[in-house]
Amino acid sequence: MVRRGLVTWLRGRTITSVEVLDPRSLRRHALGPEDFKGNLQGATVTDVVRRGKFLWMPLREATDTGSSDRHDQAPAVALMAHLGMSGQLLMEDPSFPDEKHLKVRLSLSPSEGMPDELRFVDQRIFGGLFVTDMVPTDDGGPGGLAVSPLPLIAEEAAHIARDPLDPAFSFDLFYSRLKKRRTGLKRALLDQGLVSGIGNIYADEALWRAGLHYARPTDKLRRGDAERVLACAREVMLDALAAGGTSFDSLYVNVNGASGYFDRSLNAYGREGQPCNRCAAVGIYSAIRREQFMNRSSYTCPVCQPRPRNGRW
Repeated sequence: MVRRGLVTWLRGRTITSVEVLDPRSLRRHALGPEDFKGNLQGATVTDVVRRGKFLWMPLREATDTGSSDRHDQAPAVALMAHLGMSGQLLMEDPSFPDEKHLKVRLSLSPSEGMPDELRFVDQRIFGGLFVTDMVPTDDGGPGGLAVSPLPLIAEEAAHIARDPLDPAFSFDLFYSRLKKRRTGLKRALLDQGLVSGIGNIYADEALWRAGLHYARPTDKLRRGDAERVLACAREVMLDALAAGGTSFDSLYVNVNGASGYFDRSLNAYGREGQPCNRCAAVGIYSAIRREQFMNRSSYTCPVCQPRPRNGRW
């Protein structure tokens, strides 16, 4: 949701000034605030790209000429954003009061009908901004979801696997790697070296839709089951995007500050003790069960998602 909003407001605009209100949000930029400012001021945002939870904005320096979509003039650096637990990228008009936890302000070249500031707000300061190099992708495909895809990726995101919404995602590659794992299915879905972008909530929802338990052993998983759970993960993510995302508190918002409402459509996550919607539809009563999992929680139906005898955590 954040990427979609930023593309609309940022692509093709020049960063005219940078204000750092809290340097802790730049701790990943090793050369400090002044170097951060120097890299951004006068640069133009050519696109907004996402892979997993990493989001970056390729930058064309003021001295560059020509189309940023041409590979021989591809951006060499990008502004990377990682939202962490509470980071927000908000587009605001300069007249709008500063947010309580505003950390970084980017002023943008004027564009009719569009707000002229990009603000990074972060209450818990787990996220941050930094400038990074662009490197070639290992498979020669686009770095991530973008308007004008290039075979480049922000260096710090190069180890992240593609997610199910990525047009270049390869199920065959995913399945071959999955079969080599000796772990449980949900643990594999949360492994960003295998597949990215799913997360704890959507993993539970995808497994519920697929009728699979999180402890199913990956090395014994049939191809059809793997295809089904990936298809369900894709469906869950698309449904969540259509609903504006999943927001459980005011920290999870899009670039306009609006919360998503996919949490109203959840079938498993957070529904401990409530009837399973699938079982109820055929006249069977079964309550959603909550179990501890990797210092988090997993929610399953004991009837339509039975635990395998040889399951793994």
